[in-house]
Amino acid sequence: MDELELAPKLAVLKALAADEHVTRAADRVGLPQPTVSRWLAELGERLGAPVVVKSGRRVRLTRAGRLLADAATRSLAALEPGLRAVEEELDPEKGRVVLGFLHMLGRSVVPELVRGFRAEHPHVRFGLVQNARYTVVDKLLQGEIDLALVAPPPDDPAIESVVVFEQELIVVVPAAHPLAAREDVRLADLVDVDLILLEHGYGLRQITDDMFARAGLTPRVAFESQEIETVRGLVAAGLGVAVLTRAENPPQGLRELPLTPRSARVFGLAWLRDHPQPPAVRAFREHALRTHGVQD
Repeated sequence: MDELELAPKLAVLKALAADEHVTRAADRVGLPQPTVSRWLAELGERLGAPVVVKSGRRVRLTRAGRLLADAATRSLAALEPGLRAVEEELDPEKGRVVLGFLHMLGRSVVPELVRGFRAEHPHVRFGLVQNARYTVVDKLLQGEIDLALVAPPPDDPAIESVVVFEQELIVVVPAAHPLAAREDVRLADLVDVDLILLEHGYGLRQITDDMFARAGLTPRVAFESQEIETVRGLVAAGLGVAVLTRAENPPQGLRELPLTPRSARVFGLAWLRDHPQPPAVRAFREHALRTHGVQD
C-alpha cells in the first residue's frame, strides 16, 4: 500500500484515534458508516492484518491500526498550518492566532497584548490556552499552539524564544511570622522554615528549585499546590512562607519582602524553530515583542 492509496483515509484514522467508535468517526468525517467500515476492512486486507477488532459495541484499534492512526494524526497536524497559511495569505486580516500562556498572565498581560493587537487587526481571531508551563510547552512542541508565553523560557533545540519581560521574586510571609520584621530575606533564611511551593512541572517551581540548588540549599517543603493564589492563601493562614511574584491585590495579613541578592522570574515568548508561521501569527509575534521593547 502506498501513500496515495492511504491519503483519503487519513481523516478516518485520525477520528478513530480520538474515539474508537466507527459510527462517530464516520459522522465526524461526513461519510456513511458502511463506507468507513468497508474502508477499514479493505485496509486490513491490503496490510495483511486487521486495523480494528470489535469490542462490544465499539471497536478497538489493533497495534497496526494504532500505528497508522498515530501517523495519520501527525500527518494531518503537519498539513493544518499549510492550509491555514494558504487561507490567510489570501486574507491575512482574517487569520487565527493560538497563544498559550501561564494562568497568572490572563489577568492583565495577555488581555492587554490582545487588545492592542486587535486595535490594528480587528478581524484576527484568537485561541487562548491557559495552563501550567510544562503543558503549554508540550502543546507548542506538538504544534497545537502557535506561540507560548512562559517562564522560564523553554530550553529545547526545537524552540526559539525571546525574553520579553521579568518579574521580581519576593518572599511572602504571614504578618506575624518572625521574618516579617526583616527588610529583606536571604535564601538561606528560608531553609529552616516551612515552605509552600507550586507542584513540580510549574515554571515558578522550576525557578525556585534551581535557586536553592545553585545555592547548595535544601528547602523544607510543607505544602505543594497547583495555584499561586492557593499558595498565598496558605501563607495567609500561617502555614508557611512562599517565594512568589508581587500580587496586584495581596490578601490581608501578608508581608512581601525582597530577596537579596535580587532574583527575577524571566518570561519568554516562544515558537517552533524553522516552522513556517501564518501571517497573522507573525504579525502578533512582532506586536508582542514591540510592545515589550524587544527587537525580533
